[in-house]
Amino acid sequence: MAAGTATRRSVVDYALARRAALASVRSGHTTMADACDAHPYLLRAAKYHGEPTEERCPICRKTNVTHVTYVYGDELGQYAGRVKRTSELAEMAAEYSEFRVYVVEVCQSCGWNHLATSYVLGTGEPPARRGRRARPT
Repeated sequence: MAAGTATRRSVVDYALARRAALASVRSGHTTMADACDAHPYLLRAAKYHGEPTEERCPICRKTNVTHVTYVYGDELGQYAGRVKRTSELAEMAAEYSEFRVYVVEVCQSCGWNHLATSYVLGTGEPPARRGRRARPT
């Protein structure tokens, strides 16, 4: 299964919230410092693990934004909250029953960051009972 063929469920597109945030900056209701407040760990994740896009930063217009993809789910255990590449998601979707993916757009120049989209991936089947032994009868 290729990365693009994993079936996304419960997709949430944050484009309207993004537009509202940008309008707030442009109208002066939100300062540039508040809009461009990426955490140092997010900037580092963007630099070393992010995936480049063709979209210019809507704030500084200097560089293209980078997408950083995080995965969360009870089944993921120690891997919950980790950054993953899009190419890794299809394999995870075949292995785990359900996990949520969050894609954050980040500008490494000015620090703009915004949640772009979130969705659920996985087999949709009940989680396997890993590590359990059958009781002797």
